[in-house]
Amino acid sequence: MQNNTKINFKNYLVKKPWGCEHIAYQNDVCCVGLLKIDYNQETSLHCHPNKKTGLIVVEGEVQIELGFYDTKILKAPSKIMIRPGLFHSTKCISKSGCVILEVENPVDKNDLVRFKDQYGREQKPYEGMENMRKITPHELVFNEPLDENGSEFKFENVSVSIENHKDIKNIINEDSETIFAIVERGMVDINKNYVLSVGDIVRKDTIQKLSESFKINDYMKFIKIKKNENKQI
Repeated sequence: MQNNTKINFKNYLVKKPWGCEHIAYQNDVCCVGLLKIDYNQETSLHCHPNKKTGLIVVEGEVQIELGFYDTKILKAPSKIMIRPGLFHSTKCISKSGCVILEVENPVDKNDLVRFKDQYGREQKPYEGMENMRKITPHELVFNEPLDENGSEFKFENVSVSIENHKDIKNIINEDSETIFAIVERGMVDINKNYVLSVGDIVRKDTIQKLSESFKINDYMKFIKIKKNENKQI
């Protein structure tokens, strides 16, 4: 594979042996990828030595291997946080495929170590240009919100939006199962120490509990994932 350090990944869809991925949102401190994994296919068993990673299943059902001994089943809408250095892999177990949002902090596609891979990519770097094509208007991209309520995108059973809020009341009025992925700023104590920061993924109940002692640092930008109305999951 060729050196990809000068590639602006925001412009490309990356073809993977298990499906594809592209960047749906990126700022200076955070990157959100949209992964589509085909049925019975799986990512490599890999780790990110320096990145904090979060996965949010927005369509389908997956089996996630954590480390070498732990396995979890997640069905949309579900989330999981993965610490730096923890080996993990994601397998799609729903016949219609699955869609996952991958939240990474900091932004670095080359922060990748592959341990095992059924497609022969062990210890190989992130894909190069030979596995990429320009993104098209058909690929979902989250635009920066012009106000508190950004554009909403509908998946099979959930809705996804990127929003920017200053008032905690607008957040804690959400359903308890609503998921928030922080992409800018967060919540702090009186000394401006972050207790909820970029890359963290939590449900509304956690934000509500934190709000008893902590406050939003000027504003908090996040991607919100909630069940569609009148949908049973």
